[in-house]
Amino acid sequence: MRFGIICVSDRCYNGECEDLSGPAIAECVKELSDENVYRLVPDEKELISAAIVEFADEFRVDVVFTTGGTGFAPRDVTPEATADVIEKQVPGISEAIRAKSLEITNRAMLSRAVSGIRGKTLIVNLPGSPKAVRESIKVIIDVLPHAVETLSGNTQSCGGNYGK
Repeated sequence: MRFGIICVSDRCYNGECEDLSGPAIAECVKELSDENVYRLVPDEKELISAAIVEFADEFRVDVVFTTGGTGFAPRDVTPEATADVIEKQVPGISEAIRAKSLEITNRAMLSRAVSGIRGKTLIVNLPGSPKAVRESIKVIIDVLPHAVETLSGNTQSCGGNYGK
């Protein structure tokens, strides 16, 4: 699988701090990863959307993970940037992450993260902290191969149609 990792952070983009969440994502998916493409962008809706589109349409990655910009801060616009470019919503992924995260912290209910599909690419918004990124990916890692396989057009193992 090919992954796109987009760190959304004004502070990292401006060199005020180091992105630790992007590398955490890469570490979490290393067993599934053939290649990762990385981009660091500020909290600007148009730039976030453009990075997602580039990874999905030009680089044709299987999964795009964004990290950061999913909270309540005035400049947190990652969900809106994602919604602008997806063709289908996949609410179950973000709901599953929030549900599991609520077992760890009640602040998980403040996440506005979304997930969706653009072409043959799955896009998943993740939190901004490395700890929360690891916890979130752990929730969905086992379904990623099936999701990517289905998006590629292979639906033989969907809906219990095994061997049919």
